[in-house]
Amino acid sequence: MLGQLAIRDVVLIDRLELEFEAGLGVLTGETGAGKSILLDSLGLALGARADSGLVRQGQDGATVSAELMLPAGHPALALLAEQGIEREPGEPLVLRRTIKADGGSRAFVGGVSVSASTLRDIGALAVEIHGQHDDRGLLNARGHRALLDSFGRLSTGAVAAAWSTLSALERGLAEARRMIEEARRDRDYLTFASEEIDKLAPQSGEETDLAEQRATMQAGARAGESLTGIDELLGGSDGALAQLRAAARRIERGAADHPLLGEALASLDRAVIEAAEAEDRIARASEAMAFDPARLEAAEARLFDIRAMARKHRVEPDALAVLGEEMRVKLAAIDAGEGELRALEIRLDAARAAFDEASATLSAERAAAALQLDEAVAAELTPLKLDSARFRTAVASAEPGPTGSNRVEFTVSTNPGAPFGPLTRIASGGELSRFILALKVALAEAGEAGTMIFDEVDRGVGGAVASAIGERLARLAERSQLLVVTHSPQVAARAAHHYRIEKATGPEGARTTVRKLDAHERREEIARMLSGAAITDEARAQATKLLEAA
Repeated sequence: MLGQLAIRDVVLIDRLELEFEAGLGVLTGETGAGKSILLDSLGLALGARADSGLVRQGQDGATVSAELMLPAGHPALALLAEQGIEREPGEPLVLRRTIKADGGSRAFVGGVSVSASTLRDIGALAVEIHGQHDDRGLLNARGHRALLDSFGRLSTGAVAAAWSTLSALERGLAEARRMIEEARRDRDYLTFASEEIDKLAPQSGEETDLAEQRATMQAGARAGESLTGIDELLGGSDGALAQLRAAARRIERGAADHPLLGEALASLDRAVIEAAEAEDRIARASEAMAFDPARLEAAEARLFDIRAMARKHRVEPDALAVLGEEMRVKLAAIDAGEGELRALEIRLDAARAAFDEASATLSAERAAAALQLDEAVAAELTPLKLDSARFRTAVASAEPGPTGSNRVEFTVSTNPGAPFGPLTRIASGGELSRFILALKVALAEAGEAGTMIFDEVDRGVGGAVASAIGERLARLAERSQLLVVTHSPQVAARAAHHYRIEKATGPEGARTTVRKLDAHERREEIARMLSGAAITDEARAQATKLLEAA
């Protein structure tokens, strides 16, 4: 609900604060008093396009703010949460707009600066302004489907759930097909490469073991070369060991005759013992280092094959065994995947059938609801002097989605035999407001609520038609807050709250003011609307009758 509107320095308004209440409120005044300025100001606060021409002459800028009271769960509050704008529960929501005389504007929600589009989105959810050039609310075909569903109390839950399942399966199937197609393109390569690796049969850690064996055998070969001829130098009849033993035997015969020869003999004995031990160790080392050259060649060939295979597949040698297993798994997945693909296709067909069934049911329900809405609107057209007009809710096929497979648009034909077309293209300014009123009255039965503003909905009509418009506005105001700019005394008499817009000229120029009327002032204003500038007793009597009848 719109609680307050504050305006500063907008055209003829220097400073104005208006308090609004629930129910039907009307704004009246003489032509040129400034009713359009009031609506333009509210439009600014709700995110309409800023025009520096609205700034009061001689001022640097203008400011407009609208205070809204929104119930818990209102869609505008969800939009605030999405934008990260914090608000205390139960606290009024203040939309504010500033315009500079030299161009440029700023928008605020509470104390937070926002874009004009964000302000416009929030404003559109909170307040509907219906006038000759309005392009929001009922005139926006994008919202007609939701309005029809609300009118018919139709649920899109089953369709949304079926669409979610269908979409998930479509994505899953597309991904499965992509993966299998990639695998199929690699089938020949995977088959050849896996067989090649299987034939080589590399083991984890084998490359390291082979490298160590090769290094050991190569070291043994080098060491073995240094032992060549050692057995001849040490052993044999002419070897060093035999000569040491012969020398010892010679010295042994004279060792008893001289102590130094005894010491020499002892040294020779030790040398013989050490040489014998060296000969034994050399023999054992020679035996240990002995290897088969064919074994070294085989180890080197195996090592080189493993390393070459690893380079070919750009992996570490120890990863070859794992790579081969991965390739076998991929090949198996191609065969298994085709079976899984078929299973997915079967599930997708079932999901599509379920969605089609749910969507067809919802389409039938919408078609039935559309007929009911058409009848409800038609019942309102004749009293609103739209006798020749027809209203039709067009339910057509559309691309499927979470809300079904329908496109809904409200269309009208204003003359017999004329084709149906969108409201904005067919209805004239005066007709448009009355069509919207008829629609709103019909939709109100489905629980439509909020704040609505009608600009001259009674334009070009009077008498019984104006009375019918007033009656319908009053009925609609039982569910919604309505503000109506009107020239009709019949409509004004139905109001719960009456505001008069006045323009006065003084030393500082023209100035527009707005004030709420009491009971006596209301009667005088309605009498003026009936008789013109000169209010007669007859006009006052007629005004009293209208107020009493209302």
